[in-house]
Amino acid sequence: MQHKQQDANKEASLNLARTIARLAYDKKALDIQAVDVRELVSYADYFIVCSGLNEPQVKGIHGRILEELRKQDIDPITVEGDDFNRWVLMDYNAVIVHILIEPLRGLYELERLWGDAETIDLELPDEPAYFDDDDDLSWDDD
Repeated sequence: MQHKQQDANKEASLNLARTIARLAYDKKALDIQAVDVRELVSYADYFIVCSGLNEPQVKGIHGRILEELRKQDIDPITVEGDDFNRWVLMDYNAVIVHILIEPLRGLYELERLWGDAETIDLELPDEPAYFDDDDDLSWDDD
């Protein structure tokens, strides 16, 4: 019975990670990466790292994730950095999300911290997000 529960928890965590990645993708997040850290840390199953070009885009990505998950009664344990929108950390217990402004992403190279972790398939479209004439370039959900 315990094994079935662990499998269900793993599936739920993976589904949450993929949902968060898709929401970030929908707001044109750049270089969305996810790693399975279950074997490396005890406080999370997956880390997601993505970036935005500027503070308004980071705010938009963060806002989209927060809003859409709240509609499903999923609230983060904590959110840090949303006052400045340069690096926002969202802790959803099993999934921890880092949204960084592009220059900080390159500076901190968070993915290297978990170099031994397996990258997971986020099941995002093969083509990267792009801007077209109909896009709202403000990234703001207000």
